Amino acid sequence: MNIGVPRETGRHERRVSLTPWAAAHLTRLGHTVVVESGAGAGARFADDEYQAAGATVVFSREEAFKRADLVCAIAMVSDGELDLLRPESVLCGFQHLSITPRPVVEHLRTLRMTAISYELVQDAQGQRPLLIPMSEMAGEMAVFVAAHYLQNQEGGRGILLGAVPGIAPPTVLVLGAGTVGRAAAARAAAIGAHVIVMDESLEKLRTFRRRGGNVVTQVATPDRLERYTAIADVVIGAILIPGARAPFLVTDEMVRGMRAGSVIVDVSIDQGGCIETSRPTTPDDPVYVMHDVVHYCVPNMTANVARTASRALSDALLGPVTALATLGVDAALRADAGLAAGVSVYHGELVNAHLAEALGLPARTLDDLLPAAEGTP
Repeated sequence: MNIGVPRETGRHERRVSLTPWAAAHLTRLGHTVVVESGAGAGARFADDEYQAAGATVVFSREEAFKRADLVCAIAMVSDGELDLLRPESVLCGFQHLSITPRPVVEHLRTLRMTAISYELVQDAQGQRPLLIPMSEMAGEMAVFVAAHYLQNQEGGRGILLGAVPGIAPPTVLVLGAGTVGRAAAARAAAIGAHVIVMDESLEKLRTFRRRGGNVVTQVATPDRLERYTAIADVVIGAILIPGARAPFLVTDEMVRGMRAGSVIVDVSIDQGGCIETSRPTTPDDPVYVMHDVVHYCVPNMTANVARTASRALSDALLGPVTALATLGVDAALRADAGLAAGVSVYHGELVNAHLAEALGLPARTLDDLLPAAEGTP
C-alpha cells in the first residue's frame, strides 16, 4: 500500500504522524511511504532520515496526497487542501469532525473518502491508544502553563504553584477525571498543590483513590462548580466526549466569581471548550483576560513539544497503520472493532452518530456498509 505523510500546514502544527523509524518498519514490510519534504522538520526529523529509512521524499504537496491510498496526517486538512485528496482514499488524523465546518465534511462525502479519527480509535479494553499519549502530555503541560501564568509579570495572582513551608498550598481544580485530568492532577499534586478533581462519573473518581495520591474528588454539580471555582487559583478544563463537542461546565457567571489573577487552562478547547468564556488562542498570543481571569486556550498543546509528541503518536499509530496497509482497509476494520470505532466517514457515508447529529444528517452503521469477507456467504 502507498502511505502518504504530508507536511502539516497549520500555523503552529509541528508534529508529524510517522517518524523515520516507523517509515522504516513499513517499508521493510513492502509498503511505500511517500513523505512530503519538510514534513518532519518541526519535530527535528530531516528528509535525509526518511530517505535512509526507505521512504520516498517528494517535493510536491499534491504528490504526497495523490499517490497515497492511506494518508497519515495530524490535523484535518484545510479547506484549500481538500482538492488534493484522492477520491476514495483513506484520511487519518485528529479530525474532530463534530466541530469542523460542515462544507469540509460535505467535501469528504462528495469524494467518497474514508476518514479515520485518531481520537476515536479504541483498543480491546475500550481505551483510546492514539489519544492517550497526547492527553497525558497535555495534562502535564497544563500544570506547567498554569504555573507560568500565575506569576505577576504574566497577569497572575503572584502565586507559586508548589509547596512552601508555612504557606497554604494553592488550589488547582481539575474538571474531568479522564486521561488529561489524571495527568494534570498527578502533576499538580506532585508539586504540592491542593488538588480537587470533579467529574460526573463516580467510577472515574474512584480511580484516584485506587491510584493513591493527595487528591480530593467531588461529583460535579452546578452548586459545587460554583463553590470550587470561587476558591480555585487554577481551573484546568479536561472534559472529553469522544466525537462530540465538549459541554460548558463553567458558566460566565462562575468565571466572574473567580479570584482576580487566577488562571484557566481549557485543554478541552480542542473540542470547543468546557468553559463558557473560552475561545481558541494561538502560541503567538496564547492568553487573554476576561473578568480579571487569565485564560489559556491553545488547541493542540502538544504541537509545542513536537518531537516527543511525534515519537509517542508514531509508536501508538504504527500498529493500526500496519494492519490497514497489510490486511487492506476493509479487512482491518472487520478484524478490529476498536479500529473500526475510529471511522467517522466510510466511502462518503457518515457512520459516527455524534457527527451525524451535529450535522443534522442520518448515520449508517459501518457493519452494514462493510463488504463481507471473501468466501463469506
